[in-house]
Amino acid sequence: MSDDILLLGAAEQARRIAARSLSPVELMQATLERFSDVNPRINAVVTRSDTAMDQARDLEARLAAGDEVGPLAGVPVGIKDVTPVRGLRHTFGSPLYADHVAQIDAVVVQRIRDAGGIILGKTNTPEFATGGNTFNEVFGATLNPWDTSRSAGGSTGGGAAALATGMIGLAEGTDLGGSLRIPAAFCGVVGLRPTPGLIPTWPSDYPWDTMQVTGLMARRAEDLALALQAVAGPSPLAPIGEFVDFRDFEEAVRSRPVEGMRVAYCPDIAGIGVDTSVGAVCRAAVDALADAGARVQEIDLDLSYARDAFLALRGHWMLSQQRGRLDRIAEFGDNLRSNVEAGLAIDPRDLAQAEVVRGRVWDQFRALLQTFDHLFTPTMAISPFPVEQNYPETIAGNPMETYIDWVAPTFLLSLTGLPIASVPAGVDAAGMPVGLQIVGAQAAEGQVLAAAARLQELRPLPQPAVLVD
Repeated sequence: MSDDILLLGAAEQARRIAARSLSPVELMQATLERFSDVNPRINAVVTRSDTAMDQARDLEARLAAGDEVGPLAGVPVGIKDVTPVRGLRHTFGSPLYADHVAQIDAVVVQRIRDAGGIILGKTNTPEFATGGNTFNEVFGATLNPWDTSRSAGGSTGGGAAALATGMIGLAEGTDLGGSLRIPAAFCGVVGLRPTPGLIPTWPSDYPWDTMQVTGLMARRAEDLALALQAVAGPSPLAPIGEFVDFRDFEEAVRSRPVEGMRVAYCPDIAGIGVDTSVGAVCRAAVDALADAGARVQEIDLDLSYARDAFLALRGHWMLSQQRGRLDRIAEFGDNLRSNVEAGLAIDPRDLAQAEVVRGRVWDQFRALLQTFDHLFTPTMAISPFPVEQNYPETIAGNPMETYIDWVAPTFLLSLTGLPIASVPAGVDAAGMPVGLQIVGAQAAEGQVLAAAARLQELRPLPQPAVLVD
């Protein structure tokens, strides 16, 4: 089994399995060997399923019998450890649930299974997905496969690191303020924050949540289109759903050319500054799009006015998620506890004002995306920082007030409710990946992924250091 098989896109892996040119058992055997070799060095997958090989053998038998198999047939998938998988340890990255085992599958997990995906295991996350650096007291830190002294980002850091090294072909995760986009940028993969409700979030302690979404990461944008095709759509279990005509995400990715694409580029939407090396890579990527025929215009777009609105809504979200555990707040880790305490301190008038500001952001983007197809902007303002740090204290010489301020480039865009991808833009002078965010119009996931796919064609990445050392 060539190492290249493990780094193929999920769509290509599934295509070869369906065509019988790749055995799901061979793919899973190679996956488990990669897991044994790499996972101890980066700590990405924290609980491995002991039925993965049995699932692969069952799929091979079905193929031999001529049965129909799903669009994700045989693809190894990692599920973030805040999402339940029946029969697997389900810790939320919290000592409070260190020995908890899930009794049900989340809707997204069941849909992945129905599409033929094979659950390899659970991927690491900060406690209850709070934080942009993946570490917790149950499993420790996930290390960046490009440089194991650095952060893999968070909060879906385990999924991003596992993807980058070929341990999985798809990663499920969640995104409130950037939890899919931050690790995608730090680990050199593609992350998609979809429209709220497009992928149902069930079960949930906060069923009417319009801020955090369930989403996916993959090595290639085409893989996300395939996976989205399999898992998108409303569920009677979840009150929030995208009740729209079913869209062909794969066709959108295949058919949309770069030529004529109208791109607005803003190098700093948050007003916190951008490190020179990151800005240079992002600018080079946008220039490559322009050279390929896109119509690119740099714009001034300052969303810093929405910072306090997001923090207020985030505090309310934290309180809504943790209301059933408030009697154990003293047992929470520092990040989670401080966020819940911030929620408890919110004045209702601040929440009302936050919703007004959220409406202003929506109106601003509605107008912007009548002129442009997409907004491009750096995902992160810095390269991955040392894994021992909770967060970077400065960016471009500017001090960060709190541990969340450094992720303002992603969390400000969460307020739009629009589909947003992070796609690799290249590597910086230190060889670390840099991500670009692509914001699209309402319910335009296919177009966002098409733009991401074109950029990946123009700006391919080398392999992570952990695979070539």
